[in-house]
Amino acid sequence: QLQLVESGGGLVQPGGSLRLSCAASGFTLDYYSIGWFRQAPGKEREGVSCISSSDGTTYYADSVKDRFTISRDNAKNTVYLQMNSLKPEDTAVYYCAAVPFWGSGYVCYERGMDYWGKGTLVTVSS
Repeated sequence: QLQLVESGGGLVQPGGSLRLSCAASGFTLDYYSIGWFRQAPGKEREGVSCISSSDGTTYYADSVKDRFTISRDNAKNTVYLQMNSLKPEDTAVYYCAAVPFWGSGYVCYERGMDYWGKGTLVTVSS
């Protein structure tokens, strides 16, 4: 059974940091483009950051550039999202998603992803 499981969410004060993890089971992430998406209350789900399978190319939404870093450890079959300088507007459920994609570049739109985790809640509040 193919599964993605997110972890690392929680409550953090503004300016704080969290690291989210996305662990895959039932398949290897080596040949998959991986993305982190988020959905805040009352808003549509949006792409936050994505990473390619092969050449390390990454994408960041303007709202998180220079604050978030996506990385992957294929040996651990896990993708991470390091989130620094968190703001209240970063509060959302964060999802990881995957799609088979080998080559230069990445897939980073909701309808393009094949597999989804159930999400982890990040709350930024004092």
